[in-house]
Amino acid sequence: MTVVCERVVSSLSPDDMEALCEAVTAGILDGGGFGWLQPPGNQALERYFEGLLLVQERSLYVLREDGIICGAGQLVRPPSSYEAHAAIVNLTGFFVAPYARGRGLGRALIQAMIQGAKAMGSKVINCDVRETHAAAIGLFRSLGFEHWGTHPYYARIGGQTVRGLFFSKLLAGEHEAARWQSSIAAPDAGGAPVSSETTKSHQGLMLYPAIDLKDGACVRLRRGEMEDATHYSDDPAAQAKLFEEAGCRHLHVVDLNGAFAGKSTNVPAIESIVKATGLPVQLGGGIRDMAAIERWLEAGVSRIILGSVAVKDPELVRQAARAFPGQIVAGIDARQGRVATEGWAEVSELEANDLALRMEDAGVAAIIFTEITRDGMLAGLDLEQTADMARRLSIPVIASGGVGTLDHLRDLRTIARDVPGISGAIIGRALYDGRISLKDALDVLGSC
Repeated sequence: MTVVCERVVSSLSPDDMEALCEAVTAGILDGGGFGWLQPPGNQALERYFEGLLLVQERSLYVLREDGIICGAGQLVRPPSSYEAHAAIVNLTGFFVAPYARGRGLGRALIQAMIQGAKAMGSKVINCDVRETHAAAIGLFRSLGFEHWGTHPYYARIGGQTVRGLFFSKLLAGEHEAARWQSSIAAPDAGGAPVSSETTKSHQGLMLYPAIDLKDGACVRLRRGEMEDATHYSDDPAAQAKLFEEAGCRHLHVVDLNGAFAGKSTNVPAIESIVKATGLPVQLGGGIRDMAAIERWLEAGVSRIILGSVAVKDPELVRQAARAFPGQIVAGIDARQGRVATEGWAEVSELEANDLALRMEDAGVAAIIFTEITRDGMLAGLDLEQTADMARRLSIPVIASGGVGTLDHLRDLRTIARDVPGISGAIIGRALYDGRISLKDALDVLGSC
């Protein structure tokens, strides 16, 4: 018997993907995993694992016995903006197929993942397990994981509430562990001395240049009014290429006609943008069903922004986030704190923060928050609302609407040092009008 545990760094072959899906299905039928109570089918599982490879914070490990995949696990790092948690990694999605158990394979897989966590600089590895998974609990304990807490309402299975156990393992060596533990400040001790590590500046915020499409052209609206649009370019692909050449690492694209029509309208323009650059593109506007989500992801879009549908069909958001992990983003647009939908034409009674919490629970990768009254007005971001939302969430918040000067970006960078959940900013009109140069914006945000 030959046992190999390895990190997956490229797309799996069809045979490997089939074996992995078969192993996962067997694991789910034997007692669950990945949040599924019943197997979702190979097509959904394939999308799930293909999506994992696109999520920078997740590392997928597979276990092979005589070349055949029979188990897997994931290491999940916090977003780069979460400096305080940079030394922690979570082990999740761990399983060995029932037909491969009892031969020490699970231990080999966890040991390989522990080495992987150490290699990425992690000092602590966390995991959580259903109380009913006695064999897994015993395995974690035997490898030095310490039980530190119990969740009384961890899962609901077959009409019964199941508790969950939380485990942690310190990965640092003996001497380093002693230093690490001694630096932990007691609650009333006034805090430990500030080290050079804690005085480092907040990591860079990501800049997302906006390409808003109306009738195939690049435009910018004021306060979301379609009648108040400024035309900038008839060649969206060329504009995308300019952003790439200037050093941008992401693109934010919105189909304005689609947002009002409820379906993608500027299809040729969007396709031309995706083909023109190698940059990840996040796309929103009129995407309101699974078919449209799949169509654009298959066309090369990296992340889908769901806006109106987040209010009107939250179950679709939940399904999409599960099917495409890391690729679904919620766009929350608000007028003075109230959520707006249908291309901002309708304002609901729903509070923006309440929707953000629902979307986090649904599993989206991030929130894009826009205060409509500021969008396109160049008067500055609504930092108070943005920071308040970011403090309530554990997923990143991208600020949007109102950037007009470098000082507005400096203000965002300053507040992001205290609120690490803010991960980036979307800029549109100020770039097109030349009020802000891309180089200066990238320098201020420290984007990388």
